[in-house]
Amino acid sequence: MAKQAGEIIVKIILSIAAVCGIAFAGLVIYGFTALMGIDQFNSALILIGTGAAAIFVILFMFITSRLHRILRWSLLGIIIIAALASAGHEVWKAYYNSIPVVSDQEVDMDHYMPFREGSKLAELSEPSSLKLTSELPRLDGATALYPLYAAFAQAVYPEREYSYKDSEVMVNTTPEAYKNLIEGKVDLIFAAAPSEPQKAAARRNGLELKLTPIGREAFVFFVNADNPVEGLTTEQLLGIYSGEITNWSEVGGENKEIRAFQRPEGSGSQTMLQKIMEGRELAEAPSEDVVSGMGGIIQRTADYRNHKNALGFSFLFYATEMVRNGDIRLLEMDGVTPNRMTIVNGDYPLASEFYAVTAGSDNPNVDKLIEWILSPQGQELIEKTGYTPLQSGR
Repeated sequence: MAKQAGEIIVKIILSIAAVCGIAFAGLVIYGFTALMGIDQFNSALILIGTGAAAIFVILFMFITSRLHRILRWSLLGIIIIAALASAGHEVWKAYYNSIPVVSDQEVDMDHYMPFREGSKLAELSEPSSLKLTSELPRLDGATALYPLYAAFAQAVYPEREYSYKDSEVMVNTTPEAYKNLIEGKVDLIFAAAPSEPQKAAARRNGLELKLTPIGREAFVFFVNADNPVEGLTTEQLLGIYSGEITNWSEVGGENKEIRAFQRPEGSGSQTMLQKIMEGRELAEAPSEDVVSGMGGIIQRTADYRNHKNALGFSFLFYATEMVRNGDIRLLEMDGVTPNRMTIVNGDYPLASEFYAVTAGSDNPNVDKLIEWILSPQGQELIEKTGYTPLQSGR
């Protein structure tokens, strides 16, 4: 009896030691894979595998030797299932990553840098009436507006290299541009109207954002080119993004779930979507796992992927000029096609102004530059770039 009790105690001690060793090894592997950016599915498999190994050791210690064979085969089966699951997940990821993406990362900003040979920037038909040689306003803004304010800089600033990453003419997306403006890192940004959190951030810093309209643009929605739906009404759109309408068959399409993508909080297009929702709460946006700057995995709002059932949005110039993607098709809104003419005549229901935004800069040339942008020459560049000038009669 004492011998049996002693054997059980030994088994318990060995089990505890083995489980502790397995747990430590599992945590080390999990931590390493997290730093390497392994996705949540495979990380979960590691944790499940660690737990299964611990259970296997305990069972192996305490069951009879006759059942060891069954246990070994069971373990082999679990390993095979886990390997197949991991392989299947990798196949699915490869397919998912093969679906075309519409995002800021698609645009090569080098093509729009001022004074760069072969630049795609619009140019004036005659020399600029404004030339700045010193105290250049530091510019930033939305990705979609970079070709515009880079063209302003090319017309007005001294000829030299202006890196879009770190110079007087940068592009850091709408959220970062507002952040830089509020923190005093730039003098002037070009963007859509600020979100409520961006306005609040300015107030907390004792600043008032001054918005000067400089042009107009259409807010557009797009789908996969093979989607039979040609357009939506405003009410249908609100229903989709509030989660009340979830299937394309409800708006004249095929019997497929609507995958309605959104943009990151604070971006110009997401702020515009929130504005047109008229107080309705947005449905949860599709998200994706990405590797963070410190390694590891974080979740963020997913970039638009061109699934057959996808719905996305952007601004007209970005969707048609900066990202020439023949796989997507713009939707009519309330029966009106988004284009320059329908923006000018007011027929397109989701057209809005975009702005030159300041926050009390003491640079004396900021007001001069804005005044020039509102002049016929500035409006000429707005039109030549592909936007709609305020002077619609041009």
